[in-house]
Amino acid sequence: MLISIVIPCYYSEKTIRKVVELTIAEFEENPGYECEFVLVNDGSTDGTFDEIRALAAEHDNICGVNLMRNFGQHNALMAALHYTKGDYILGMDDDMQTHPSQIFKLVRKMEEGFDLVYGTYPVKKNSFFKNLSSKVNEVSSRVMLNRPKDIVSSNFWIITRAVRDEVIKYDSFNPYIDGIFYRVTHKIGNVPVEHFKRASGSSGYTFKKLLNLWLAYWNFSVIPLRVSFFLGIFSAAAGVLISLLVVINKIIYPDITVGWSSTLCVMVLFFGLVLMVLGIVGEYLGKIILILNNTPQYIVRETVNAGSGDLTDMVRDLVCAGEAKGPQT
Repeated sequence: MLISIVIPCYYSEKTIRKVVELTIAEFEENPGYECEFVLVNDGSTDGTFDEIRALAAEHDNICGVNLMRNFGQHNALMAALHYTKGDYILGMDDDMQTHPSQIFKLVRKMEEGFDLVYGTYPVKKNSFFKNLSSKVNEVSSRVMLNRPKDIVSSNFWIITRAVRDEVIKYDSFNPYIDGIFYRVTHKIGNVPVEHFKRASGSSGYTFKKLLNLWLAYWNFSVIPLRVSFFLGIFSAAAGVLISLLVVINKIIYPDITVGWSSTLCVMVLFFGLVLMVLGIVGEYLGKIILILNNTPQYIVRETVNAGSGDLTDMVRDLVCAGEAKGPQT
């Protein structure tokens, strides 16, 4: 069985070689499995792609992809999936937190018949801010992406070839890989794995990048629009109720002075809700405009040891079809 390992690389000059070598060692200890690597340099300006090129020169099962600029982790994963040829495709990070020693825990779980398996971390070795953002991500994905309640997602996953073939059909500029997975299948499993400390450097996710990643959920859900709809109904009902109370109060107490402060508070509240709803609608419209303008999901500058992913698939399908028909006379 061939397992394709896809790794988005971002300033991983000091770690990517160790990740690859430890992974190869794991496969050597598990006969019956072979591996290939698709390493995508996501706009790193250090020596990351030089290291990938050197690894590709040493190992013919390593494909290197260099993107034109930094597109983001999920865009880099989408790029990598187009170059995979394995029966299973496994996604992991370049910083040793998703450790190669845990790979076959996911593989064994997949062999129980799942389409997708996530590695879960009983104990996470992240900062408080990163753990908090992960918790927000967990709740948001359950509500907005229809993630099964008993499933925990992570950046350590493995999918079947059939799932990969459906995922690469998605060509929007702002993908969220887990959201696409949930659209393809709900035959998902979890397996506990050990979470390791980062071998070098720090997380490339700033607050801005985390916010942009969260906004990518909106590509797969109309929940924000529904929330704005119900907020509009609530605001209208509250406005009518307050108006009735003012009128009734004026009738009962004709000499009462209507307060400007209360009027101002009500106006600030309702105008704030209106602006929030307009912002939600504007976010969707902005994404539609970017899609209509054919904003690229990723752009490849150069590759190493890489054939055309589409051509590879075509040849594979033709070979399978020929084997099915048998020899012709």
